[in-house]
Amino acid sequence: MDQMREPGQTAFDDDPLDSYSETVMRVAETVTPHVAAIEMTSSRRNGRFRMGAGSAVLFTEDGYLLTNSHVVAGTHQGHASFADGSRTDLELVGVDPLSDLAVVHGRAPKVSPAQFGDAESLRVGQLVIAVGNPLGLAGSVTAGVVSGLGRAIPVWSGGNRRVIEDVIQTDAALNPGSSGGALADAHSRIVGINTAVAGAGLGLAVPINTTTRRIISALLKDGRVKRAYLGVVSTPIRLTASAVIRTGQRDGLRVVEVLAGSPADRAGLQAGDIIMTAGSRPVSNAESLQKLLFADAIGQPLQISVLRDGKELNLAAVPEEMAQNG
Repeated sequence: MDQMREPGQTAFDDDPLDSYSETVMRVAETVTPHVAAIEMTSSRRNGRFRMGAGSAVLFTEDGYLLTNSHVVAGTHQGHASFADGSRTDLELVGVDPLSDLAVVHGRAPKVSPAQFGDAESLRVGQLVIAVGNPLGLAGSVTAGVVSGLGRAIPVWSGGNRRVIEDVIQTDAALNPGSSGGALADAHSRIVGINTAVAGAGLGLAVPINTTTRRIISALLKDGRVKRAYLGVVSTPIRLTASAVIRTGQRDGLRVVEVLAGSPADRAGLQAGDIIMTAGSRPVSNAESLQKLLFADAIGQPLQISVLRDGKELNLAAVPEEMAQNG
């Protein structure tokens, strides 16, 4: 026999799927006004041509937007269109290919800026909502869960191979037009900037955390981020019980690939190595390594301890400055 219900209450009010839908709709309604469709152009002798298009997230009241560097690569200006129909011309402020982040600027918009969260609080299995503006279709929304954290992925840019560190992996579907859009948590806080550079069917986002806030500040101030480069593709790993006892660490960073000719390659790192410490600091995810690779690390020996075939090795790499390939 059904429990007594309040007048007007339906059998669906306590349906988990109904609650899920309500959350997604609320986040979409909150976040969509902050996400613009952007189109970047280049001047030529016979007119202006579109060079890149995607989405961007408004993050200041005076018109600064965050997007992907691959969306704006090779351009200096364009325009943005918001869901309310407003439009503004854009100028490129700065790009950081290593994080796949870029900042563009337009006039102060009518809408308020998005609220940034902290991706460090994310957990695998947590609900996230991707909001983009692909092809000018305002409010394209997909939802899913966090399926991986702390990953590093190799991508090609301008004929050069590089690595985007510490990405969030989700099963929220993305398309190229959603690149630069928002990845939000259930409280409508922006925890990542979506990137579709790895291919269709895989949702990836650059996290909003302490490191990326530092990157954004550098882009606003100098238009670029002077970064050190190692050249490893990695993923977090939980150590075996014996390794935990021997090292005192529970987590490490497994090397998936070492880019040929990179500082990591010259230092002797190999695929399958588990990075334990760098600069005498424990390494448990891509961000913990990335924090050590800003300007002051360039040209300075970086001591790296790794586990290889059960043995601990001490290696020394000399990070190089990351080439600025836009």
